[in-house]
Amino acid sequence: MAAGAPDLELLRRYHERGDRRAREELIRRHLPLVRALARRYAGRGEPVEDIEQVGAIGLIKAIDRFELSRGVSLATFATPTVLGEIRRHFRDRGWAVRVPRALQELHAAVTAAVDRLGARLGRSPSVLELAREVGATVEEVIEALELGSAYAPASLDQGSEEQETDALEMLGHDEPGYARSEMRATIEPALRRLPRRERDILRMRFGLGLSQAEIARHVGLSQMHVSRLIRRALAAMREEIG
Repeated sequence: MAAGAPDLELLRRYHERGDRRAREELIRRHLPLVRALARRYAGRGEPVEDIEQVGAIGLIKAIDRFELSRGVSLATFATPTVLGEIRRHFRDRGWAVRVPRALQELHAAVTAAVDRLGARLGRSPSVLELAREVGATVEEVIEALELGSAYAPASLDQGSEEQETDALEMLGHDEPGYARSEMRATIEPALRRLPRRERDILRMRFGLGLSQAEIARHVGLSQMHVSRLIRRALAAMREEIG
């Protein structure tokens, strides 16, 4: 699709004559496109206004890089640049803790696959279905889903709707999470020594809260076999922990 006549004239004025007003007009005309693209990422822990600002940077880059000989509209050319800038912002700046880039990208792929498969299937997809969709293992998908807690955590100054005091005032009280963390540190080494299939089953049972029947469907075994594997894995872990 050829560039629209008004846009093309403005682009010529900017690129051939260095007309900064033409550039400003192009930005103004295409900010609605940026806002529409930014709204796709609403509800992911970042204010929409901030996402729009990042998208606007992508729009400016697209205007500056546009080649008059391309024969496409500015909107068509700018869209992937704007989306790329927004995704880069979420990858590089949105994580509260340092997460490897490969896991960030898998987390993004799994999140998109949840929406895509949910629309296609009419229900929430299983972990196994997600793994097949993104070409990863069940264990990798579970790890990617757990990464959500590393992204945009709640502020310590933000209390819940049920409490009037902020979270900082609660730090002096006994925190049951410490015990859970200690328990996890004890369990993880024993869990890693289990066969991969048994690790996946335990994570689905106790990490995701799936029933034995649901797990059986995911891994292609009978419910009785899943039950035996869970008992065997727990017994092995108890023996390992001592």
